[in-house]
Amino acid sequence: MLHADETAVICDLAETYHVLDYRALPLKTVAALASGLREDSRIRMKLSGMKATTDTMLAAATVDRLSMLVWAKTKDGERGWNKPESILEKLTADSREEEFVTYDTPEEFMQARKALLGEGG
Repeated sequence: MLHADETAVICDLAETYHVLDYRALPLKTVAALASGLREDSRIRMKLSGMKATTDTMLAAATVDRLSMLVWAKTKDGERGWNKPESILEKLTADSREEEFVTYDTPEEFMQARKALLGEGG
C-alpha cells in the first residue's frame, strides 16, 4: 500500500485511527491498521481501481433507472430519440478509452495522415 500511494495511506490512517506518524509505530501494527481500512478508503479504492464508492454507484444506477422510466413516457422515448446519458457509465468508463478512426481506402488514410502532419496537398 505504501508503495502504491504513501500519501493516501497517511491520510487514511490519520482519518480513521488518528495516527499522524505511522513510522513511529511497529511495522506489524501499521500493517494491521492498514488492512483494517474500510473499502472506500483512498488507498483501497486506488488499489482496486474504483473511481467511486459503492454507495455513489448505487445512487447513480438509481438515477439512471428513474431517468429511463421518465424518458420512456415522453414522445422522444416512444420514438427512441434523445435517450438520457447514463451517470453510472460515466463513473465507470475507462478514461484511457481511445476513439479509433477507420478508413475505407488507402487514399483516405493518406489524406488524413497529411492533414495531421500539416502537409499540403
